[in-house]
Amino acid sequence: MTSATASARPLRLLTLGDSLSAGYMLPDRDAFPVVLEAALRSAGYDIEVVNAGVSGDTATSARDRLDWALDAETDFAIVEVGANDMLRGLDPGITKAAISAILAKLKARGVHALLAGMVAAPGMGREYEAKFNAIFPDLAREFDTPLYPFFLDGVAGQSALQLADGMHPNPDGVRVIVSRILPSVETLIAGARSKT
Repeated sequence: MTSATASARPLRLLTLGDSLSAGYMLPDRDAFPVVLEAALRSAGYDIEVVNAGVSGDTATSARDRLDWALDAETDFAIVEVGANDMLRGLDPGITKAAISAILAKLKARGVHALLAGMVAAPGMGREYEAKFNAIFPDLAREFDTPLYPFFLDGVAGQSALQLADGMHPNPDGVRVIVSRILPSVETLIAGARSKT
């Protein structure tokens, strides 16, 4: 991304995720990408946030549709996958390999990524929890990618911020997520600008 390119069009940020970022059961205006775009625009960024979240996606299915989701004007990406892998008890090695492939492709395409982590739910067993929870910091170090440790930080376990299913954020929960992740997104954008 050159400064000339950036000045000629809005920045484009892709949110590659599952139902947590896609806006499951919410009006479009309350979905994470829409609320994040509004927050970034209020902060002075000329930016478009693209919703590439698909409910039910595993890390592998997100990897498989990445080429479809990306376009030549994608500058940044938030990678928010892994929750469905964990809920289904999939081998953490499979999840890690899929997210690794996503980050590698984004890096090869010159897309600056922010990795949004997930934490294993209680009851998955200590061994599984340890392997799953290590995926995100390990990959962040491997790819020198910024890490937002837990996408649902401040929302998980807070019934007032969740839908009745006790998992997905409601509109208030989305606003909490956006307020907490916003500094990391701004740092991502600033870091990319400093390298151009």
